[in-house]
Amino acid sequence: MSKLIERKIYTFLFSLLPISIVIGSAVSLVNIILICLGYLIFFFIEKDFSFLKNISFILLSAIFFYLILNTFFALDFQLAATRNFGFLRFILIFIIINHFFYNYKSFSFIYKIWLFVILVILFDSYIEFWFGKNTLGFGEDYGDRIVSFFQDEPVVAAFLNGFCFLLIGYLFDRYYKKNFYLKFFFYFFVIAFLMCIILTGERSNAIKGIFGLFIFFSLNNNISLKSKILTIFGILTLFSLISYNSAYVKYRFFEAFINPLVDKKIRSDYLKKNIYINLYKSGFEVFKKYPILGVGNKNYRIETSNNKNNDMYKTSTHPHQIYIEFLSEHGLLGTTILLFLFFFLMFKNLKTIINSRNSIQLGAFSYLCSVFLPLLPSGSFFSDFNITLFFMNISIMYACNPHTNIFKKKHKI
Repeated sequence: MSKLIERKIYTFLFSLLPISIVIGSAVSLVNIILICLGYLIFFFIEKDFSFLKNISFILLSAIFFYLILNTFFALDFQLAATRNFGFLRFILIFIIINHFFYNYKSFSFIYKIWLFVILVILFDSYIEFWFGKNTLGFGEDYGDRIVSFFQDEPVVAAFLNGFCFLLIGYLFDRYYKKNFYLKFFFYFFVIAFLMCIILTGERSNAIKGIFGLFIFFSLNNNISLKSKILTIFGILTLFSLISYNSAYVKYRFFEAFINPLVDKKIRSDYLKKNIYINLYKSGFEVFKKYPILGVGNKNYRIETSNNKNNDMYKTSTHPHQIYIEFLSEHGLLGTTILLFLFFFLMFKNLKTIINSRNSIQLGAFSYLCSVFLPLLPSGSFFSDFNITLFFMNISIMYACNPHTNIFKKKHKI
């Protein structure tokens, strides 16, 4: 197969990634499997295995090796195995995205397709906010919470976070310094994204999105100090204005979240009844019972559902907080291994990320930092939805810069 045909096929499959995630995990999984199978064939044809000695690949392999061991200590072997063995596809995605950038240098066409899809979802989310349901009639079952095309899951802000930081980096590099109108479009996109994640009512993901924007603009060496200050001040002002003018946003962020924590009269009762606090306590209770190795990946649900007589347990698919999820399902040993390896992968090239002035790389880094914010509720880290977004970002963070691409020794400058 010629390089041109190869590039067209995988450009098409990568372009479908956001749409496949919106449709559902099964479609997203099929898309990723097709990408992996195709590239495995090309790898063996080209016989380019130089990445095998790369430290990033070795670290990801160490995570995979740990997860395999975790499977054998899990309460339910089969349940843990489906998730842990499936991690292999994300190592392949990491290699494939690096290989794609190595051969073709640019994701430009793919970014444009992603940008179009994200703009459609932003528009659809605003329609739902204004009219109570989106363009397909979804949203009424969740009241004021925005679901957009996800229909039965309020995860649109998490989805936007996963793609928008990459696109903000892409738009910045491509348009920011060209002319006033293109610079205006960049800020229009940032504001549209920021407003949307606030209006969704997803407090945790909105806070993560705002935090990610702080990281992006603070570390961006292409922006003057004055512009950084004005931009950060603008983000805070916009959040304040939306909160002041929207009764729903005011309720979600202040009356139902901040005020109960600040007001001593109701704080105790709020902490006792809050569903997330109770899930955190439940997860920590599981950790106390299995402190070293945990119950096994995806096995929190097994432990809590099989021991309903424990008043501290709250039955759910996961504890809804990334660190407590790690502690309950991987124990102290597994949590230490996972956090050390993931943080090392994220931060080992920080100096290069800042000095190279690669805004796409910085955008990916900003998103990855937001994933590990403490205390805030979160989806299960190893779920298909969340880990796909995570590995898409960490893969592009490495791939888009020739100094960090895992094929860099042969990179065509």
